[in-house]
Amino acid sequence: MKKIIASGKTMNDAVQKGLAQWQVSEERVRITVLEHPTKGLFGLIGAKEAKVELELIPDAAEETEKFFQNVARTMGLSVTIERRQTRDGWVYELAGGEDLGMLIGRRGQTLDALQYLANIVANRYSDSHQRIVLDAENFRERRRKTLEELAERLAARVIRTHKEVVLEPMSPAERKVIHAKLQNHSKVRTFSKGDEPYRRVVISVKS
Repeated sequence: MKKIIASGKTMNDAVQKGLAQWQVSEERVRITVLEHPTKGLFGLIGAKEAKVELELIPDAAEETEKFFQNVARTMGLSVTIERRQTRDGWVYELAGGEDLGMLIGRRGQTLDALQYLANIVANRYSDSHQRIVLDAENFRERRRKTLEELAERLAARVIRTHKEVVLEPMSPAERKVIHAKLQNHSKVRTFSKGDEPYRRVVISVKS
């Protein structure tokens, strides 16, 4: 935890000086009064200023960004990070060179693992639930389109052969894409079977 000690003629002056050093609002700090101001003899001699200790409360979004930076640095990667807040939580966009594929991994598995850890980090520093989404070079959108195309292709095969298709194990988020794409299909239905992390989507003809 970062701490500073600030002084001022009044308690408020001391607090404001401390906040100015960090350029943060009062909601971002814990304040401990160390000394109350005294006027002294005749209001001058022996007067003491107010003294406070300000402790910076970690910001969940900033701590999460530091986590990503540390991971990238450990892997020897140079990345830029942009974050934006949405109604559901925070989205972090990673950008970098060709080596960024190391952070994505096979079919996004490394990206998913980092996202899982980032959610743990964010919620460690927050009093309310935080939802973190991690993306790199627009991988999430590209992967979504790939899965939707796969769903359509396999649905056509099921209709043609009248045999159900069992997909490879997928994460809950990826299974959701398949289900959503085919949920209103007139001729096929989808369901999941198996246990995590080997749970699979099944596409079959509607009875």
